[in-house]
Amino acid sequence: MLRLPDFTYIRPKSLKEAGRLLAELGPEAMAVAGGTDLYPKMKRGQFTPRYLVSLRFLPELRGIRPGSKEGMWIGAGETLTVVAKNPAVNKRFPALAHAAGSVSTPALRNMGTIGGNVFVDTRCNYYDQTFFWRQAAGFCMKKDGDICLVAPKSKSCLAVFSSDTAPVLCSLGAVALLAGPDGLRKLPFEQIYQVDGIHFVTKRDDELLRAILIPRAAFGQRNVYLKLRRRGSFDFPVLGVAAAMALDREGICRSARVVLTAVASAPVVVEEASRLLEGKKVSREMIEAVAEAAAKVSHPVDNVDLDYWYRKRMTRVYVKRALAELTGLKLETEKVPQEPVKDEKGP
Repeated sequence: MLRLPDFTYIRPKSLKEAGRLLAELGPEAMAVAGGTDLYPKMKRGQFTPRYLVSLRFLPELRGIRPGSKEGMWIGAGETLTVVAKNPAVNKRFPALAHAAGSVSTPALRNMGTIGGNVFVDTRCNYYDQTFFWRQAAGFCMKKDGDICLVAPKSKSCLAVFSSDTAPVLCSLGAVALLAGPDGLRKLPFEQIYQVDGIHFVTKRDDELLRAILIPRAAFGQRNVYLKLRRRGSFDFPVLGVAAAMALDREGICRSARVVLTAVASAPVVVEEASRLLEGKKVSREMIEAVAEAAAKVSHPVDNVDLDYWYRKRMTRVYVKRALAELTGLKLETEKVPQEPVKDEKGP
C-alpha cells in the first residue's frame, strides 16, 4: 500500500495569506484544494512538498455568477460536480458542464476543483508510476532523470496535457483571473499553456488562480466537447475536442474555434478552423477540411492509453462529429478506425 509521506498542512484564512505563505516557503510548499491529483502523486514520489497550503476553504474562490457585467464568473475553488450541475453553466455552456462532469468518478468530482483541473499535471506512462517502478526502469527528465523515455533524443519532456475543461475554456475565449503580489491579473487561457511537459503553464509561481471569466461574447455561441477514452468513465481523455461556433440566422459562421486536448503537452488550437469557417455558410466540405486540418496538427505520442496512430486518426472523426453537432448537418457514414488491442508489453 502506498502511503502519504509526512508533511505540514497549513490552512490560511485568505487568498492573500495563502499567496504570502507560498512565497515564504518557496519550492518546499505547494497549494492544494481538492488534492485528487496531488495526493496520489505524493504517494508515488512525483511531488515531494514539505508543506501544503490549503485553498479548500477560502470563500474568495467560491461562487458562480452567471450574470456578472463582464460575463460568467466561476470561482476556481468550485468543485467539478458543482460546475457540471449548475443550471446556468448547462444552459449557456453545455460543453463545459459535460467536460467537468466527465472527469474521473463522482467521488473525485465531489473533491476536485475546476481550478485544479485546468492546471492538472501532465501525464506519461513512464512518469505516472511508483517510485520503485521508475527507479527500476530509469528516471525520466520530468522527475529525477535527464532524458525522455518516450523519445530519448527529445530535448523537452513529451508528457501529455489531459485536462477536460481547459480546451473548452480556450474555445470560449475564457480568461484566467490570477491573484499575485501586485493584485489581480487577467490572462487568456490560450496564453496560459506552452508545449513543455514539465513547465506547461506560463503563470508565475507567485500567482494563484482566483476565478475563471467566460466573456459575454461567448454567450451566444454554440459549444460542444467530445471525449475519447477506453472506458466510459474514470479515464483521462486520450483525445478531447472542444468546439465553439456562432451562427447567424442565415447559417453564416460569425466565429469558430476548435481546440484539442491530450495530443500534446498543451491544448492545441486548430488555427485553420477559424480561417476556413468564419464568414461562410458551413457545408459538409468545410467540415471535412477543418477535420483534415485538425488531424495535421494533432501529434500524439506513444505515452498514454491507446495507440498514437489511432488517436491521430480519431482526431479527424471527432472534429467532424463536433462540428456536425454544432451545425445540425448530417454527415456521410464515417469510416471509424478499429480500436486497437491494448499492448500488454508496454509500461
